[in-house]
Amino acid sequence: MLSTSSSATSSLISSNHGEEEEENDPFAIVDEVHQDDTYADVRELLEKLSSQDRSRYASHDDDNHNANKTTTYPDYDNNNNNESSRKQQHIRQPKNHAIELPIFAAYTTYFGYAVLILCGHIRDLFAKIIGQGRYLRDTQNSPYPSDNLRWYAPLLSSWENFYTRRLYHRIQDCFNRPIASNPGAQIHVLERVSDDGNKTMTLTTGQGRVARACLNLGSYNYLGFADDWKVTCGKDVLNSLKDLPISTSSCRNEFGTTKLHREVEQVVARFLHKEDALALNMGFNTNCTTIPALTSRGDLLISDELNHTSIVNGARASGAAIRIFRHNDTKHLEDILRQAIIMGRPRTRRPWNKIMVIVEGIYSMEGEYCDLSNVVKVCKKFGAYIYLDEAHSIGAMGPSGRGCAEYCGVDTADIDIMMGTFTKSFGAMGGYIAGSKDVISFLRRRCAGSAYHNSLSPAVCQQVISSFKVVMGEDGTNIGKKKIQALRDNSNYFRMRLQDMGLHVLGHYDSPIMPVMLYNPTKIAAFSRECFKRGLAVVVVGFPAVPILESRARFCISAGHTRKQLDRALEEIEDVADILKLRYKSSTFG
Repeated sequence: MLSTSSSATSSLISSNHGEEEEENDPFAIVDEVHQDDTYADVRELLEKLSSQDRSRYASHDDDNHNANKTTTYPDYDNNNNNESSRKQQHIRQPKNHAIELPIFAAYTTYFGYAVLILCGHIRDLFAKIIGQGRYLRDTQNSPYPSDNLRWYAPLLSSWENFYTRRLYHRIQDCFNRPIASNPGAQIHVLERVSDDGNKTMTLTTGQGRVARACLNLGSYNYLGFADDWKVTCGKDVLNSLKDLPISTSSCRNEFGTTKLHREVEQVVARFLHKEDALALNMGFNTNCTTIPALTSRGDLLISDELNHTSIVNGARASGAAIRIFRHNDTKHLEDILRQAIIMGRPRTRRPWNKIMVIVEGIYSMEGEYCDLSNVVKVCKKFGAYIYLDEAHSIGAMGPSGRGCAEYCGVDTADIDIMMGTFTKSFGAMGGYIAGSKDVISFLRRRCAGSAYHNSLSPAVCQQVISSFKVVMGEDGTNIGKKKIQALRDNSNYFRMRLQDMGLHVLGHYDSPIMPVMLYNPTKIAAFSRECFKRGLAVVVVGFPAVPILESRARFCISAGHTRKQLDRALEEIEDVADILKLRYKSSTFG
């Protein structure tokens, strides 16, 4: 397979690249970093594939031929819109990854879920008839008064409870796997067994717990700080414990702020070229508590349909009106903004207090990056604020790791609110909000994550500071530059090889997330178990985290991986793909 990729290089790559063009290209290969290039044999092909995706989805160089095309918008002022205007409003752009769901996979997926649900109901029925079953509670002799359903309504939703019992528990061994090592490129996963059909899982015992050494393809260790922590950050983090405690035992507005908390915020603001920043103790809660603080009733939130659950929860908690635009479809976003401004609020038709558009840098279940340059253009055109979630893109994208904005050539001054996390690229925990001094000062008082939640551990703050300094080169080395380039190379190589296998791979080049479509529910567990037997720790995702027809495996690549490790993983994945019939790109039946 490698020979095929290498031979294709000469036909795909133009050799007429001038020196001046290379000097002006921020993504050009730096000789200092690549003096020992492990991808030399496929370097040109990797750069070609990366450039194609970047020009198509980030800089839009390939869309210049469409510049003169005019777009027809529906006339919202006229109540007698004709049929063609209504159809024009609902034209759907093709998804960026351009993968069509195979009809065979759709039918077998629906059939698989139908069989599982039917069997689950049959087992529940027989358990009630014979009075025995794994999930049957003895309500007559129960010490809990709430088990008496004559007086209490069921605490758990019937469908969710059924789904957990009869579908999720069947493959519970594929999730929540405990580990016994740092989450680096190599990871030790503890073995578990079950004596009750996966209802409960227990660690293997005997002569101690059993851990299996695996190649880690699932953790958010993008820049590999879990692999070289003792070299890059360990000394500073341990030294911070000499002066400061593990926990401040207080929120930021009381006694939870130390000199390290302020330094973290200053480093983040300087890294992103923003006036100020606010550090919070959890990435999920950063969105959940910031969005309600910024918006309320009378405001309008316009959200990408694939935004993370934390954004969804924050938007719902805000009380603001919510509109959804199709994923990365800026034409649809423009239509919604135009309609919102023309029509105003429902019933009263008064103008919205403010409109905020929320997008992500990299969509974690798709591996695609945001069409940020066009989103910014549309928002500036209509005077809407932009909220950018860079949880997966900060540190992992752009020549200097400054995220989707740098990668897409967007000035951070054009982005009103920049959110990100410290968990993915920086080996820590928590999240941040960066913006103007006025906005951050307001959030310090009004954001529940700052006003009420316990502040970040000072040791975690030092980890964030040290890792940022490595990325920015302020540690006096070029380790950060090497990490960023290694992540990009590893990700693009792994994606290219997966596509060469004929798998349905979502996402774009230069993204460290590679979802591979499994579709059928039975293949979720089969893929995870087959990979685990071969020493690969992978993440599989099914309904309700993704649509019912779009179950997938999600690979997260790290700068800590070596090409030798990735090649071994790819060989094993190819064997699993043959066993499970996953080559949907080359065959309808996989």
